[in-house]
Amino acid sequence: MSQPIRVVQFGIGPIGASTLRTVLSKEGAFELVGAIDVDPSKVGRDAALVAGLESACGVNVSADAEATLAETRPDVVMHTTSSFLDRMYDQLVVCARAGCNVVSSTEELSYPYHRHPRISQELDAVARENGVTLLGTGVNPGYAMDALALMATGVCNTVKSIRVRRVVDAGKRRLPLQRKVGAGLTEQEFDAKKATGTFGHIGLVESLYMVAEKLGWTLDRVDERLNPVISSREVETPYLTVAAGDVAGIHHCAEGFVGDRQVVSLDLRMFVGAEEPVDAVTVVGDPPIDLAIRGGIFGDTATVAALVNAAPLVVEARPGLVTVADIPLPRAYAAIG
Repeated sequence: MSQPIRVVQFGIGPIGASTLRTVLSKEGAFELVGAIDVDPSKVGRDAALVAGLESACGVNVSADAEATLAETRPDVVMHTTSSFLDRMYDQLVVCARAGCNVVSSTEELSYPYHRHPRISQELDAVARENGVTLLGTGVNPGYAMDALALMATGVCNTVKSIRVRRVVDAGKRRLPLQRKVGAGLTEQEFDAKKATGTFGHIGLVESLYMVAEKLGWTLDRVDERLNPVISSREVETPYLTVAAGDVAGIHHCAEGFVGDRQVVSLDLRMFVGAEEPVDAVTVVGDPPIDLAIRGGIFGDTATVAALVNAAPLVVEARPGLVTVADIPLPRAYAAIG
């Protein structure tokens, strides 16, 4: 693009702060024109300082989304506030009605048509009415267990089934993720949190439906299981200690069936102390594909990169609610050093 992409950062938590720093680091490709957060400790302060940088950028954080978007008129809003679409619906509508494209880390937005059919229709309609594009993406969902899997089938003449496996050492990730997978909990505490329906990894079933439907399968049944991984030894991270016998993290599976035949399997193991991290895709087809990224994709870095790299694609995309499977192949942007 000949002109920098004008960006408003909406939400300056850990992921939002990292996204903001990345946007500022790509001078000439992006221009930060606004920042939004409702945290009183952040409002009125310089956004770069809030994000942990030493030098100010001249953009102050505002709690008023409508006013900020009307004043700055960005090309894209980098939206990083919550995992759950029903909680973020109003924020996304505000962005769309302000004429702003959105790249969001909201996991349920990655493929929302089954969990939130009504909200999906409404968001698609408001985006089309205002000529903007809404996209949910990240490393997972958005890449490791859906987009990467779909790309792996691009050289296949036929596909009978596909299996995706992701193993993550949560001990090397940020504290919020360690808490999200239950590291350090007792089994009883894990079960109580699981019962809320908002615990653990969000977006696995969204990834399952994306892979299945983009390959042409209509699923008759989806099985989902979320179980604790119990640590056999004491493990320390920079943030917490997991005692032997306590929860180290999660084993989360989702499987899709056509009739009695399993066609898609997603297997996520994310726990403190995981050995041999990997992202792997196995396609049973012609030709067969066996793809493995040894060491795995480091999620904290990759999530931010996925968001930022999607910005130019979303700016050029058709209006409406889209997924990573609907836009051009994601690729690094303004990344050549």
